[in-house]
Amino acid sequence: METVYINSPLGITKIIGDEDGIAEISVSDVGTNEVSEEIPEVLKEAVSQLQEYFDKKRTDFDFKLNPKGTEFQQKVWKALLDIPYGKTISYMDQTKKLGDVKAIRAVASANGKNPLWIVVPCHRVIGTNGSLTGYAGGLSRKKWLLEHENPTTQQSLF
Repeated sequence: METVYINSPLGITKIIGDEDGIAEISVSDVGTNEVSEEIPEVLKEAVSQLQEYFDKKRTDFDFKLNPKGTEFQQKVWKALLDIPYGKTISYMDQTKKLGDVKAIRAVASANGKNPLWIVVPCHRVIGTNGSLTGYAGGLSRKKWLLEHENPTTQQSLF
């Protein structure tokens, strides 16, 4: 696995992956890690696409993903990819889409363990009442991402 650290508007972004795909993208506070001087070849496309996203030149990603997680987590993360750029859904809506409304806590927990921030858009899942509940990267980053994707208004998918 290769690792690179890049600057982003949200802090230092860490990208980990190999020829099988990107396994992890996370963001930490500025100064936590040094920015990489060189980008490993297998991570260049992910770095480029993330920079385009932050520059508002990209609304989706098409590099290969390879997140590690349980079968259930993989199912939840795959469903997140269906939420369009600039839209949001509630945790309950996400749970209904997955077919088991009783699994809302498990779905929320899987969202919180999403290793591919931004690319697998768990930030687009909000509370039923429109609140910005839960985000592993902190609510300020979630708010920033939602405003970046839809600066005028938040439009629900449902």
